[in-house]
Amino acid sequence: MAAHMRRRLRKGATTTAIAAAAVAALAASQAPAATLADGSAGSSDPNAAGEDTASGETDGAATGNSPYYTDLPPLVTPDRPGSSSGLPAAGSAEAGIPASVLAAYKQAERTVATTDPSCRLPWQLLAAIGKVESGQARGGRVDANGTASPRILGPALNGQGFALIKDTDGGAYDGDAVHDRAVGPMQFIPSTWASWGQDANGDGRKDPNNIYDAALAAGRYLCANDRDLTLAADLDQAVLSYNRSTEYLRTVRSWYSYYQRGTHEIPDGTGTLPSTPSTPTPSTPTPSTPTPSPRPGNGSGPSATPSPSPSPSKPGGKPSPDPTKPGGGGSTSPTPKPPTPKPTPPSETFGSLENAGTGPLRATAGQAFDERVSVRARNALGAPLAKVPVTFTVTGGTGTLFAGGKKTVMVRTGADGTATAPELQAGEKAGEFTVTAVAGTGRPRTLTYAATVTARQADAIARTDEKALVAAPGEKFADAVTVEATYKDAAAAGVAVTATMVKDRLGVIDNDEGPYFKDADDKPVRTLTGLTTDDEGQLRLPEIFADDNEGTYLLRLTTEGGASVVIELTVKAAEETTPEEPAPGGTTAPEPAETPDATEPPAATKP
Repeated sequence: MAAHMRRRLRKGATTTAIAAAAVAALAASQAPAATLADGSAGSSDPNAAGEDTASGETDGAATGNSPYYTDLPPLVTPDRPGSSSGLPAAGSAEAGIPASVLAAYKQAERTVATTDPSCRLPWQLLAAIGKVESGQARGGRVDANGTASPRILGPALNGQGFALIKDTDGGAYDGDAVHDRAVGPMQFIPSTWASWGQDANGDGRKDPNNIYDAALAAGRYLCANDRDLTLAADLDQAVLSYNRSTEYLRTVRSWYSYYQRGTHEIPDGTGTLPSTPSTPTPSTPTPSTPTPSPRPGNGSGPSATPSPSPSPSKPGGKPSPDPTKPGGGGSTSPTPKPPTPKPTPPSETFGSLENAGTGPLRATAGQAFDERVSVRARNALGAPLAKVPVTFTVTGGTGTLFAGGKKTVMVRTGADGTATAPELQAGEKAGEFTVTAVAGTGRPRTLTYAATVTARQADAIARTDEKALVAAPGEKFADAVTVEATYKDAAAAGVAVTATMVKDRLGVIDNDEGPYFKDADDKPVRTLTGLTTDDEGQLRLPEIFADDNEGTYLLRLTTEGGASVVIELTVKAAEETTPEEPAPGGTTAPEPAETPDATEPPAATKP
């Protein structure tokens, strides 16, 4: 239920009279019967009969057996029996359903009729549940997209008069990271919404506070287990699956029959609101001071506290002697009571803390995060609450801090209820960390955000020169290999680089022969990790050695970010040169002059 409710329809003789009158009025109109299916009432089995389990487990109920409005329909039902639309706007105020809310119910009926025609879901059943759960989204207070504004939240299901359901969604739906609360016009608890949530308005979100999304989710939930809602037993079980209470079933059934007799559309925001609810507590009321229930349909019932009876006195109006004073003389002086603290109004009471739209928190090591953590505080009525101190704390080993080098900062919420933490500056170590937002005293609300620091990246890497790299078998390469990594054409400092000897340029197959590096124990290795570019984005590789195998080999360097370069390494023996033999006498014999070809004619003689 969107607010605190009574869990009993009526008490004492007033209950009997009103209920009897309601049944008589419904019978007189010859409307379809709203009887409970056999076994739905009076059974000792809470699962079958729907006995009240508000102080225990939820037993799978969609609302977690949260409170609900117990107002009954008016004794005068709408005109035109059998009609479900077309009644004039001047009809009964309770028969009017806000336009967006009514459209959502009818759209859900059409959608379910397409996907699950055997269920035969009537939109009037959704209207009955919507009335009991939230008073038709608080009388149709929804925006143009059908989203309740402000959002509708039930009380914390903390076992204090309600079911005990610890937080299941980290406050994502209900803004409460300690206990769950029923959310939205159809009052789904977060764990149920996680399974049944729908996107009926096509905005890409499954929002329990949107009447279109919530109505379709409720329709599909009611149709579960192959139910046929034209059968009384199936309809009863469907309603009991929503809230396992026979009183809840009777209340929903009453509104279901009422809406079947006729409804009409009214403007959003003009619907009739249910009675002001009371707050269930685990304590038992004192028998001598009963609390009568308000009349259905309004909050102007009789006073909950009857006037005290006058104290007995002796004839003549004189007060009784004070037994503590000898002789009984003098007047009595009551002991002054300390002043009762003035309760904080709900509009000023901190109610919940929620995510105010913080997106994914990711940044490269050493860089600033584009996204900032933002939360929103709400009061007990669900409206934004200003001036609430929120403490943000960074936890983790990445070295990430808030601007100014702080791990913890405090920010107060503004007029719109939001508080935004300072900019986050990523540390140098890649990994995950968390940012925690805490607000409130006594029972503080906590939200936790996961964040990630990724290693520095490069989008290009290349050698700083083009000199051929050659070594003889069993020797080391004389020239060192130096590369430079860049990111967006700027030097990329601190980028991790992996060097691997490979057989192919794509690096699919590692090489187990040819050139190699040496590890700390002077043993050959053909892959090096943990290499990092310096402040200028450059990296000088360790010495490279050649084994006894000649040939051309490939060295592949890969950076964090996917940039790579392939370098050729050649292993070949040095070319041998044969020295010339000296002529006799210790001098080298001159080469003989070239003899002219005998076939060639003699050169012409100069005259």
